[in-house]
Amino acid sequence: MPSETSPRRAAIAPAVDTLAPAAGHDPLAALTEQTVCRDVLLEKYAKNGETSIDQIRHRVARALAGPEQDPPRWAPVFYKTQSDGFIAGGRINSAAGTDLQATLINCFVQPVGDSVSEVRDGKPGIYVALQQAAETMRRGGGVGYDFSRIRPRGAFVSGTKSEASGPVSYMRVFDQSCNTVESAGARRGAQMGVLRIDHPDIRAFIDAKRDGSLANFNMSVGVTDAFMRALQTGAPWQLVHPSAPGEGFPEAVQRTDGQWVYDTVPATELWAQIMRSTYNHAEPGILFLDRINTDNNLWAIETIESTNPCGEQPLPDYGCCDLGSINLTGFVRAPFSDQAWFDTAAFETTATHAVRMLDNVLDVTVWPLPQQHQEAMDKRRIGLGFTGLGDALLMLGLAYDSPQARDQAGAIARTMRDAAYRASVDLAREKGPFPRFDADQYLGGRSFASRLPEDIKALIREHGIRNSHLLSIAPTGTISLAFADNASNGIEPAFSWWYTRRKREADNSIREYRVEDHAYRLYRALHGPDAALPPYFVTALELSADDHLAMVAAVAPFIDTAISKTVNVPEHYPFADFEQLYLHAWEQGLKGIATYRPNPVTGAVLVADSPATAAPAGSDTDRRLQVNVSMKPVMGSLRWPDRPILEQGAQGWVSEYIEHPTLGSFAVFVSHISDGRVSPFEVWVNGNEQPRALGALAKTLSVDMRSQDRAWLRRKLLSLMKLRGDDYFEMPMPPSGEMRQMPSLVAGFASLLKWRVEQLGAWEDDDQPTPLTDALMFKREPKTGTEGTLSWTVDVRNDATGDDFVLGLKELDMGSTGQGGLLRRPYSMWLAGDYPRVLDGVCKVLSIDMQVVDPAWIGLKLRKLTRFGEPLGDFMAAVPGSDKMRNWPSTVAYVAALILHRYRMLNILDEFGSPLNAMGVMQLAPTTHSESPVLRGKACPECANLTLIRKDGCEYCTACGHIGACG
Repeated sequence: MPSETSPRRAAIAPAVDTLAPAAGHDPLAALTEQTVCRDVLLEKYAKNGETSIDQIRHRVARALAGPEQDPPRWAPVFYKTQSDGFIAGGRINSAAGTDLQATLINCFVQPVGDSVSEVRDGKPGIYVALQQAAETMRRGGGVGYDFSRIRPRGAFVSGTKSEASGPVSYMRVFDQSCNTVESAGARRGAQMGVLRIDHPDIRAFIDAKRDGSLANFNMSVGVTDAFMRALQTGAPWQLVHPSAPGEGFPEAVQRTDGQWVYDTVPATELWAQIMRSTYNHAEPGILFLDRINTDNNLWAIETIESTNPCGEQPLPDYGCCDLGSINLTGFVRAPFSDQAWFDTAAFETTATHAVRMLDNVLDVTVWPLPQQHQEAMDKRRIGLGFTGLGDALLMLGLAYDSPQARDQAGAIARTMRDAAYRASVDLAREKGPFPRFDADQYLGGRSFASRLPEDIKALIREHGIRNSHLLSIAPTGTISLAFADNASNGIEPAFSWWYTRRKREADNSIREYRVEDHAYRLYRALHGPDAALPPYFVTALELSADDHLAMVAAVAPFIDTAISKTVNVPEHYPFADFEQLYLHAWEQGLKGIATYRPNPVTGAVLVADSPATAAPAGSDTDRRLQVNVSMKPVMGSLRWPDRPILEQGAQGWVSEYIEHPTLGSFAVFVSHISDGRVSPFEVWVNGNEQPRALGALAKTLSVDMRSQDRAWLRRKLLSLMKLRGDDYFEMPMPPSGEMRQMPSLVAGFASLLKWRVEQLGAWEDDDQPTPLTDALMFKREPKTGTEGTLSWTVDVRNDATGDDFVLGLKELDMGSTGQGGLLRRPYSMWLAGDYPRVLDGVCKVLSIDMQVVDPAWIGLKLRKLTRFGEPLGDFMAAVPGSDKMRNWPSTVAYVAALILHRYRMLNILDEFGSPLNAMGVMQLAPTTHSESPVLRGKACPECANLTLIRKDGCEYCTACGHIGACG
């Protein structure tokens, strides 16, 4: 980046020195603390009255210095190590030095055998394993399992002379247990489920989450090199198991190695099933088991079959991941300048002391199970990694997707590797090597250790090494937010430069924070709030999938366990290219790959697939309808939610005057545009005696037209054409002027519109997207049973026009909000009393609008109607929710305001009609590149919107900013 000599540059020069000082000074000191960072710190990690990062660091430093011979000497060193950029794993920061009986270890892998309760082949029975997992999660650890030893569905069970139910059935038991057990610190347990590619139940495993179950599992298929070779050659693939099949497999044969062949399928067919599931559901992931085991430093004494829930630690039975990450942004000197450089020496010093700290974690933690303790003491695995890589590269002036960035990342990883291994050798000199250390085995084979620099291998051979494994790059969602000013997560680029975090407070109010990426904040601090971002500022969603994969390939050779990396791909990413990603990952020697693609299946809209039900008979506490819902795909961007300015205008058509015997006369105007296809654009009515409220109906139908959802407009018009009232009349229909009996004025108006739309040919193209129609919660409005349902009602009186009626909103319960309550939504409205019958048409269309799952739509409609005025129709009335009075332009405007008020009461919309939590089902306006885009996903446990995606290995809500489980 060109140097600056301007007064502005001179003014910020001291800030550069402050923001990127020599090691030992907090690199974030010159930036004002982000409120959200402080709140997450206090909520997740502060204990016993702590109010600052420094207090937490001192507590952790004292706790981890405990195993040293001279703790007072090491506590200040460990404090400084944290101040310089080392961030211990979340469990360590949360529990170290407290009286919590919680483990400091993030995750484990635990074995599951092929028995209900007995130990077989060294593996505990299923229900013993279940109990062990429950205890581990209760203490705060996530768990990974390989379920491949469990015999397949239909296998013969000799003890009971019955047939087995298969591993997926038992996974559901583990899933329910995880859902029930709350781990230390109110943290739900995370789980990884693995099944080998040659297990007979692999096809059921791939599709196991389709029904919405196994929500507490990440799932991965354990793929072998033999399968990948079969895939390349198009060979058949055998599904095998040691257990004999039952009567349902008459053609099964036993191989010479003792395995029973249950079925033989084309490798290409099985791979296609995995790819389609991953493309559409974001699961299962892929673990390349042979690569994992070949690269394992302990290849001679253990076999790895699974990973922790995030995938950054392939582990043996009862193995643990003892994690910590170094914030790379703290080692960039003179950031965003021609002189920017990475302070390798300071980084090496921090890595050296971080290894010692993580080694001590193994000696101070609570171990949920004695087997875990023994495994850790035998091998002393730790996992040092880094975070903030994406931001550090930006501070060095490097685009994440550039070859120079990959070279820099590889150099940083190599430096960390060498510093960590040298530090572990020094610890072995002082405290002894790990008990299972054997130099010939450790440095032999084709393992990671065999590829270390020769001088380091010589040191290991001479002195041993304290830790069998040392390196792991984990997701760092909350620790980066709390301790690193929201530096980019782990190995990832920034997902967005800023987003709005919406958090529900104890009083049910919504608090909003602007959450900014650290590098973005720093650049703005140095160059001013309006400075344009350089072209190398590229977010995760702007990168190609190949660029994501290339960064992993650049760093992986220097990491002895694994890297947690989510390759986010756009919704319209071609399936063929998506499939190639996995093949390239295997060809490049990676140990696994996980992707996330927002799509019509991982994203969802609630659609009733079972009848609405009322409360049990005899219950009168709350008789709102309760709707059981399932997932259905939808996503769409609405064109022109507000009326655009058309420089060339729009073409129009006007009807003959419609004469109603009692309600007046009027003409109907319909305009249209043509941009490759004809689209109705707007409708309005004109006439000195036009019926009251008909203009409001035209106004809301105009918005429907501009949505360009043709099925939606058809639904509205057909519904209005059926509306009956006491205002039936005859009207001439074009083009012949034939007189037709209309059941109501509204029905006549809708019939005229339908004719004009059909004449334009606007419904002839059936291939256009239908975002609003797809977003409906139910195909038809649900009906109550004999118990009825509750409604919200309010009186409306307009003395200027003589209107005096009751407005009613029927409501239903749609399931949990994630806050311990039910999400209540209006789904239909009605009027009773004296009012213009045209308002029945307004009620009809707004009721349909209420049934769009994203409340942004009904909010848009109501906001427009609150401004609708009528000649001589304005009146004074109370502001909803207040005792203040104001003038309202019409009865319609007041009704719209009352409905908006009810949505506010239910914490769905704000006073302006905007959702308190953006759902992401549809976009009413484009998102700027700098802001986090709203993407569809699973239901968020905090805001209940269907916007929880997988980002950087962690759950992340693109609507409210909630960060969930990492793993």
